[in-house]
Parts: sequence; structure tokens; C-alpha cells
Amino acid sequence: MDLSRSLLRWYSRNARTFPWRTNEPNPYVVLVSETMLQQTQAARVAEALPRFLTRYPTVYALAQATNGDMIRSWQGMGYNSRALRLRDAAKVVVEEFEGSIPSDVVILRTLPGVGPYTSAAIASFAFNKWVVVLDVNVRRVYSRLLKQQRSTSDVESDAELNSFAEARIPARRSALWHHAVMDLGSTICTSRRPACDVCPLTSMCPSSGLLVNVERTRAVEPMFRNIPQRIWRGRLIEELRKVLPGQFIHVNTLFAETTETILTSDDRPWFLTVLKKLESEGLIIRTKHFVRLAD
Repeated sequence: MDLSRSLLRWYSRNARTFPWRTNEPNPYVVLVSETMLQQTQAARVAEALPRFLTRYPTVYALAQATNGDMIRSWQGMGYNSRALRLRDAAKVVVEEFEGSIPSDVVILRTLPGVGPYTSAAIASFAFNKWVVVLDVNVRRVYSRLLKQQRSTSDVESDAELNSFAEARIPARRSALWHHAVMDLGSTICTSRRPACDVCPLTSMCPSSGLLVNVERTRAVEPMFRNIPQRIWRGRLIEELRKVLPGQFIHVNTLFAETTETILTSDDRPWFLTVLKKLESEGLIIRTKHFVRLAD
């Protein structure tokens, strides 16, 4: 049995279930879910997506949401700027495409917040377009199948992976294929401890059983008090979500609630810099002494 048939046969028995995976996918739901999945675990998205779709059941409803609406609806998802870009994308779809999500990868790339991966994912998962979809899991699986990798952290170039994928994606089964590869990478061909002994492709994989576990060096994040800046940003937004829409909170109160400490003269420049950045991204509105979520 060849690689494609083996993988799809395994997937037919082991496919994970998610609310965005259906026999007749809704392109709008795929757009929303893929935006959520950019930097959020699938399990969390699976919980949040139904609630989000209840509030914004169509692209038209989403296009009318204010910044404040989106930030409150995005609670628990992290990276709130993604919510605003998603709403902006919905506006473009309504204004320029009569409410229909484009199926062409090149056109999808023109939507706010839609990059190379997301455009390919929407084309494949929503429209079953024959395109190469590369995420972290897919890159890892393809790399190990392409040639023997020395360690669990090694991956090949996207150019090589694209060539490998193009020779194997079954015609008219793009969505099914990519779901299968992603599930294999998430559950068996994992980043640290691949379960080669139960992998359906182990007999065809030159890396099977030979990978040395090596931790990938992670980029150093901007920190404050040994906590990533993104965590502080998230805490600030979470506190502002507690304030009634349209009402302000004093910046000193916000700082105390966020950090559980007093505002010191040393901390104030950092804090004001964070607020300025959030304001420039359209997430908050502030005056000299007060702040609230954006409208």
C-alpha cells in the first residue's frame, strides 16, 4: 500500500473531531476557525468557536462588530489583534465580494490577517482546492518522510517540502489529505516523542525509530519582571473586559488590578508604553488618566 492510501486509511479510523470539520464545510466557519487556530490550541478553539458563531453567525454579523465587541468575544483566545483583523477581513468580504469568502489563494492573501498558511488552509478546507498547506505539524511529518532526520527538531526547507507534497496530495482530496497529515503530526509524529511503533507510515519513513530528541531553541520573548510582555498585555485586556462597555478605569487602578502591586515611578514608563502600543493597535481608548476598551 502506498503512502497516501496508508495515511488516508489510518485517518478514516482515527480522525479527530472538531466543529469546523464537516462533510460540507462552511467557508465562513473555516475562516473564523483558521484565524483562531493561528496561535491557539485546537481544544480551546473547539470550545470557543460555537460561542463565537452564536454571536456572529454570518460574515455580515461579524463585519458589523465594533472593536470592543470583538475584544470581548475573543476572551481566552489570546492575541486580541487577531480578532480585529478577522473583523476587518469580514468587512472586505462583505464590501468587495458580496459576502462570499473567496476560494482563490491569491485573493485570500489580500484579506486582513490572512497570510500564506491561512489562505492555503481556507482554500483547501473550505473549497477542497488542490494546494499545499504547510503548518508546523505538516512540516515535521513531511521532513521525516522526505529523508532521514538526525533529530526531532530538524525540518527541511519549504521549497523541498512543497515539492514533496505536490507529488503526494491526492487529486480531489486536498482537505481530507491535509486533515490526515495534521492529525498524524499532532498525535503520533509529534515534536518530542514520535510514536514510530504505531505510525501507519513507519515502514515507509526513513526517520522511523532513529530520531534523537533535541529541544529546539526558542526565540527570547520581551519580558518584564520575568513575565513575557504578551502575558502582561493579556492581563491588561482581561481587566478591561470587566469594565462595563463605554466606562473608563483609572490607569493607576488598572495597573494595580493587573499586577497586584502599587504603581512605582520605575514601572510607570513601561506601563504607559504598553498602553500606547495597545492604543495604536486599536484595542483600547485612553485619556490622560483613564482607559477603556475600544469601541
